[in-house]
Amino acid sequence: MSNLSIKKRKGKLINRKFVLFICLLLLIIGLFSAGSFLVLSESPKQADVIIVLSGGQGRVEQAAELYKAGYAPYIILSNAKESTSKSGDMVQTALKLGIPKDLIYTEKAAESTYQNAEFTLPIMQEHDFKSAIVVSSDFHMRRVNFLFDRVYKKSKIELTYVGSPSVYNAERWWSDRKSRETTFNEYVKIIGNTFGYNGPEAKSTLDQIKNWFR
Repeated sequence: MSNLSIKKRKGKLINRKFVLFICLLLLIIGLFSAGSFLVLSESPKQADVIIVLSGGQGRVEQAAELYKAGYAPYIILSNAKESTSKSGDMVQTALKLGIPKDLIYTEKAAESTYQNAEFTLPIMQEHDFKSAIVVSSDFHMRRVNFLFDRVYKKSKIELTYVGSPSVYNAERWWSDRKSRETTFNEYVKIIGNTFGYNGPEAKSTLDQIKNWFR
């Protein structure tokens, strides 16, 4: 075998190793930043209404702070029947936090993040709201952003996404069980939502996917 052929083979091997190294490096960076990617919180700005999603503690409280700071005069509670605090359901919690009842709009049918978007849009349109601050838990906001942007795409309604603080450890998501499970759940759901698995009918499918890795 000629020296030229040997050099070409060595060059190809080096190139393959380099590509493999880059791929592994990107994978490691991706894993370390997986938690930070999920967390999304924009600076609040003036809006017509605040939309609060059910499913986690601290969300109604965050909305109440935004309301009291003057960012919006109305609040929409999505899946308002869900219990969120010792005060009771989302409506009772909002009232306890000092939000007047006549400034609260509700829907009580949503059973998924996709339906939170789907069922709040008609309320927005009915009351001619042109902008909203969407509030959910910090770790949930990347998926909220994805689904609300999809549902509201043709509405011309401006959305701002503000995450409520949680115990989720975005910087070191692998360091505790709760954060690991939250990260895994959110990514499984993001993948499912990307491929059109939306709404409560998709939950059983997503649960099956999660069980494959347990």
